[in-house]
Amino acid sequence: MKSKKIVLFLTIVTTLLSLYYLSFTFVDYRVQRQAAQQSMDQQGRIDFDKSQAYLRNMWKKPVYNLLGGVYTYEEVKERSLKLGLDLQGGMHVTMELVPVELVKRLAAYSTDADFLAALQSAQQEREKGNTTSFGKLFVATYTKLAPKGNLVELFATAGVGTYHFASEGDVIKAIDQEIAHALDCSLTIIGARLDRFGATQTSIQKLPGSERIQIALPGVTHPERVRKLLQGVAQLRFWSVAEASTYGSALEAANNLLLKKERETIAAKLPKGLTDAEKMERMPTESILKRLCKAPFPYALAYASEEMNQIEAILSSKKVKALLPKGITWMWEKKAQMLSDGSQAVALYAINQPKPHQPLLEGDIITYAAQTFSENGKPAVTLKMNQKGAQAWRRITADHIGKRIAIALDDRVYSAPAVHQEIPNGDSQISGHFTVEEAKDLASVLATGSLPAPLRIVEEAIMGPSLGKMAQNQGLMATAVGLGLVLLFMCIYYAKGGIIANVALLFNLLFIVGILAELDATLTLPGIAGLVLTIGMSIDANVLIFERIREELAQKVHIKEAIQRGYAKSYSSIFDANITTFLTGAILYYLGQGPVRSFALILMIGIISSIFASIFITRLIFCCLMERCRTPNLTFSYPFIPMLFKKVQIDFIKHRYRFYACSLAFIAVGACYFYHCKGLALGVDFAGGRSYTVHFAQPIDASLLKDGLSAQLQQGVAVRTYGANNVMQITTSYLHNEDKATSDEKIRNKLVTALKACTQLKGNNQVAANNDFHITSSTKVSATVAHDVQKSAKKSMALAILGIFVYIALRFRRWGFGLAAVIALIHDALAVIAGFSIARALGISYEVNEVFLAAMLTVIGYSINDTVVIFDRIRERVAGKAADISRGMINDAIGETLSRTVITSFTTLLTVAVLFFFGGEALRNFSFALLLGVLFGTYSSICIAAPLLADFGRKLATDKQ
Repeated sequence: MKSKKIVLFLTIVTTLLSLYYLSFTFVDYRVQRQAAQQSMDQQGRIDFDKSQAYLRNMWKKPVYNLLGGVYTYEEVKERSLKLGLDLQGGMHVTMELVPVELVKRLAAYSTDADFLAALQSAQQEREKGNTTSFGKLFVATYTKLAPKGNLVELFATAGVGTYHFASEGDVIKAIDQEIAHALDCSLTIIGARLDRFGATQTSIQKLPGSERIQIALPGVTHPERVRKLLQGVAQLRFWSVAEASTYGSALEAANNLLLKKERETIAAKLPKGLTDAEKMERMPTESILKRLCKAPFPYALAYASEEMNQIEAILSSKKVKALLPKGITWMWEKKAQMLSDGSQAVALYAINQPKPHQPLLEGDIITYAAQTFSENGKPAVTLKMNQKGAQAWRRITADHIGKRIAIALDDRVYSAPAVHQEIPNGDSQISGHFTVEEAKDLASVLATGSLPAPLRIVEEAIMGPSLGKMAQNQGLMATAVGLGLVLLFMCIYYAKGGIIANVALLFNLLFIVGILAELDATLTLPGIAGLVLTIGMSIDANVLIFERIREELAQKVHIKEAIQRGYAKSYSSIFDANITTFLTGAILYYLGQGPVRSFALILMIGIISSIFASIFITRLIFCCLMERCRTPNLTFSYPFIPMLFKKVQIDFIKHRYRFYACSLAFIAVGACYFYHCKGLALGVDFAGGRSYTVHFAQPIDASLLKDGLSAQLQQGVAVRTYGANNVMQITTSYLHNEDKATSDEKIRNKLVTALKACTQLKGNNQVAANNDFHITSSTKVSATVAHDVQKSAKKSMALAILGIFVYIALRFRRWGFGLAAVIALIHDALAVIAGFSIARALGISYEVNEVFLAAMLTVIGYSINDTVVIFDRIRERVAGKAADISRGMINDAIGETLSRTVITSFTTLLTVAVLFFFGGEALRNFSFALLLGVLFGTYSSICIAAPLLADFGRKLATDKQ
């Protein structure tokens, strides 16, 4: 081995670097264990909030000394291996910028009907998944709606910003530039808000090719606060509150109009024969606008929270709006107040707005905001203004003495104090019905500034800390058991050669985890699955080499020469087999997101590391042993262990049509069940909607729960057992198109109410001793994201198959090889889908989600791995491009590689089976797909792909070898 010194150097350096980076992970684990011990009660339960408080307290303190260097916990955390939210609990959010307000601002809030309609239509197209830039969509829509309209003049007349509008292309460019700038500003502002919030280890990044921001928040236990913090635009404005005398008579007129209309509607439905007195008894005396009001109408307006939408609709109706004074708009108070009768109501303020979007003062003059307490001891927010703002505030307060000024954030009034005197220094205070946390959050968003455009949550996942810890333990157990089984098998089947392969496998595992830590990558639950899978697949190179060595030893070749030939003859197969798997991993990494990218990254790192460890480290060990001994005592089998599948005599080519028929029959049965069950059980990743994991204190019947929830929610509901008969995963499309900031809490509360109604149990969102059930995790995916995931899945599969076809055809210099490989891959994909359909028909339902996509691409990569090894043997027998591919060649190639194919599949199946049984419910669908995929992939490589060469071969000979 000529490069022995280089390999030794690389091994030592990589090992030391891996140990260095992993040492920070061990220190991090030690500090977290201390946090758990500090927050544990007498019953052994961990208070997660206390644990997080302990970690925040340790954040800036030194916790690690290494070679004279002192590292704080913050520095240790930066260098340690990151865990995904599915392994430690927390919140994952994907937010999308809504550019409508940006475009309105560019056009100086034009009221042109076609302009507004085009904006609305363009936004709807984006929500449907159209990936065209918003500027192009808007301009194209406006051109259709107003063929004779002058869009350029509309923007040029506005004269907003530094843009020059000479053509529609300039309009598109300006819009897209504004969106890009707004996205960058939003990224900075959200980061600042989260820092002030106290969140640690946050990850914020823009998603390429979209107007989306992805945020990971480990350890978050108050998702409602985080949603408000992220979605609040924080557009602070000061408005003049209209006097009741200016609109009171108009509201009375509106009351009379509505009352008259309501009476006419009731009169039309009254039975005939009633006297006038009886009719009057059934008639309302006040309109619904006045009847629902919980304040002295019309001088003060306040309504119950559930009536706000109805009141808004009434006030915005054309007939009522015509009666009201122009220049007055309506704004709700931020928070409901408790009334003397125990009910709650939200105040409605009449705001003077002579010109749209022109308040008394904008919030961009705020230089300082902090949580404080008002004179009566209640939480408040203190504001300080810059010089320009202080001068304007002095003038405004002087003009409004004896009047009220509304302080509104995102068009919700936080307080509307009366001005008693002129305020000269720009200091002010917002005092509402706050808690301390609400006041702190309000101060944070005001201090960091307003977002340039609204952001809406299009995807969200919340993982409870207990569920994350369980997933972490299950993942570690699956890794340990899978590793142990593979090590044991290699020792038994390959004797001393197996021990050397195991040493390389342990180095491989160390390198993978160390490189992940060094790259600052995140280890997720699918990532652990990738690690377990890599363990099973990593011995493939050694199996190829050892089987070649065994063949040479069977011909009485000297051990040294046998090892040299074994490595030399295996290189091409190892390279081709791994490059195709790496290709699928690269496609998955490029098109996937979040946990799926973690899986793809580990798969790619594992392939590179496995090749290095399996080829170079084992070769280095063999060289060292052979240099010490002229005839080294190396064995690659035990006499009492038979060599598997070495004497199998099957004419695979002769029976190929039977194999084709069996495959077609299985896929046909799957297709029938697919049609009968109306497709696969799509997860929220593909279908959109919301999914909740609910833990019950006692076993629950999933079918009865589904019937009860369907009746309560009046929407599509899917319920399945999630690992135990007291844990249910509930997926619903209830209000899946509603995208308001309060929708998540509204839907969750509706689910809890429905669960209580149909189970007669008590519970809520939190774990408590007296609760019969609680929600431990939730996932939300909007229709837009679901559409994108489906599109990405189709694109990934098509790219993987096309890429493999091109590579195989070029590498083997015959299109027949590429076509046979692709047909076998399509067969594998269809067989897995058929397997899922049959399992669903039998009552074993697994969700098809983004992780399932990762499994399918892995199946493609694994299957082609086996196929390439057989093709490589066939290539060895072909003298040149024009040589015939005979039946004997194909049968011999299958027979010679059968042992390697079965052994590799067996070890992979071992690890996948461990993942299926010990990896937890979250990876059950993934591991089930892999189980089917490995079985069908092995079968197709032997019985479909290679025999297809007999049908696609250039000049198939008629020999019957």
